[in-house]
Amino acid sequence: MNLEKERLYLYDTTLRDGQQTQGVQFSTAEKVQIAQALDQLGVDYIEGGWPGANPTDSAFFEQLPKTRAVFTAFGMTKRAGRSAANDDVLAAVVNAGTPTVCLVGKTHDFHVTEALGIALEDNIEVISTSIAHLVSLGREAIFDAEHFFDGFKANPAYAIASLKAAFDAGARWIVLCDTNGGALPLEVAHAVSEVIQSGIPGDRLGIHTHNDTENAVANTLAAVDAGVRHIQGTLNGLGERCGNANLTTLIPTLLLKEPYASKYEIGVSREALAGLTKTSRLLDDILNRVPARQAPYVGASAFAHKAGLHASAILKNPTTYEHIDPSSVGNRRIVPMSNQAGQSNLRRRLAEAGLDVDRDNPALARILDIIKEREAEGYSYDTAQASFELLARRELGLLPTFFEVKRYKVTVERRKNKYNKMVSLSEAVVVVKIDGVKHLSVSESLDESGLDRGPVNALAKALIKDLGQYQDTVQDIRLVDFKVRITQGGTEAVTRVVIDSEDSTGRRWSTVGVSANIVDASFEALLDAMNWKLVQDSTADVS
Repeated sequence: MNLEKERLYLYDTTLRDGQQTQGVQFSTAEKVQIAQALDQLGVDYIEGGWPGANPTDSAFFEQLPKTRAVFTAFGMTKRAGRSAANDDVLAAVVNAGTPTVCLVGKTHDFHVTEALGIALEDNIEVISTSIAHLVSLGREAIFDAEHFFDGFKANPAYAIASLKAAFDAGARWIVLCDTNGGALPLEVAHAVSEVIQSGIPGDRLGIHTHNDTENAVANTLAAVDAGVRHIQGTLNGLGERCGNANLTTLIPTLLLKEPYASKYEIGVSREALAGLTKTSRLLDDILNRVPARQAPYVGASAFAHKAGLHASAILKNPTTYEHIDPSSVGNRRIVPMSNQAGQSNLRRRLAEAGLDVDRDNPALARILDIIKEREAEGYSYDTAQASFELLARRELGLLPTFFEVKRYKVTVERRKNKYNKMVSLSEAVVVVKIDGVKHLSVSESLDESGLDRGPVNALAKALIKDLGQYQDTVQDIRLVDFKVRITQGGTEAVTRVVIDSEDSTGRRWSTVGVSANIVDASFEALLDAMNWKLVQDSTADVS
């Protein structure tokens, strides 16, 4: 540890507070996977859930993986009118066996009298007794001061008295919670300062914010500036309503931005930070969500430069339009191609694809003309980098022909199954020619449960099913997103399909297809996805 820097402690609550996101429910295996990724990243605490609240959380605490990070069980203070030792809800949390326990308690007088229906002094006793019980059992106690900032505005004396009850009882951390997410940075800084002046030092204080005003990260940083040394948040800002403070934004900010980089030390190293984007996308994969393109630091568009002027400057010096090196967080620079593109964008993008093209190469002008023509037809190379690269390689004479599609057919049948229920069945037939030999593949689009996944899925399965010597290369391709847009209405409607693909290495790429027929557009994007993968992984001579 650097003795010249103060230590900030990172507390992740993805597995508990993050699971309160609408539509999110982790399995036990997924919780283990996320916990291991968080540990590799370097967080200090992992809040695993609420033991006894549901079977998944209880099962997770029974098989906690070995980690450097400290696992924390979450629960609530004891109920009024019974002792801490005889409260079954509190007992379930204690019996999880974690070295640290976080208990949530009321600090807003309104919630004490209205929600709990008890006297204010009784709530103080509940907090003090519950924390003291944990300490007597040798556990590190964390007090989650629910609704603190609202309570501080309504009755500051009582809100602080609630914190002192936990502090005097031996809580290691007193976490100030913006439960409703309505606080603003100046309010947070003021409240934290008042708490510290009351006698609770900053190295015993934490911050837990919600993002209902898009200020969760700003409020967290304001709290750190004011003195707190314990930071709570979630991966990708997961959480109920508008989410929690986003650790994938906070971590690189603390490591790379001043004054935080010079003043503080966190458990995440610069080396581990390079895995941040991968960790962020792992969570999205588990949730079957498309990663937010414009997410700070880790989004696919976080370092995208579309304007020709920007791309030209980036080519000379990346710091002209980038606040950090994308690789420091495991991300990469993108110079999208569109009808706004100039030769600076084009040569930069080609260089990133490993193609060093002279300024006077006549193919450059042809590529720009084709892009402009095709975007007028409905294509969008701004969002389909892989398709752009294939187009450029073709014009440069650097695109090998791996296989040729001779024909394909898709059928969709609606019929009753053996249970007399109407179901759909999609089937695709694809014929390709490789080295003069035709290969025919037939595939149905059924998942493991027997449900039909549609004609595009059937096409993808048939195309991958038999590609001869290229089979092993394309076998691990997985379609992770499928976007359809009608670019021109009426009877001459044109459909644009953008497909996001991923392989077993975690590499992602986007391809585009356009046609009046949605199946044709989809198949064009699929073909580009296969060919781009083959280009990247093939050892064929393309010179």
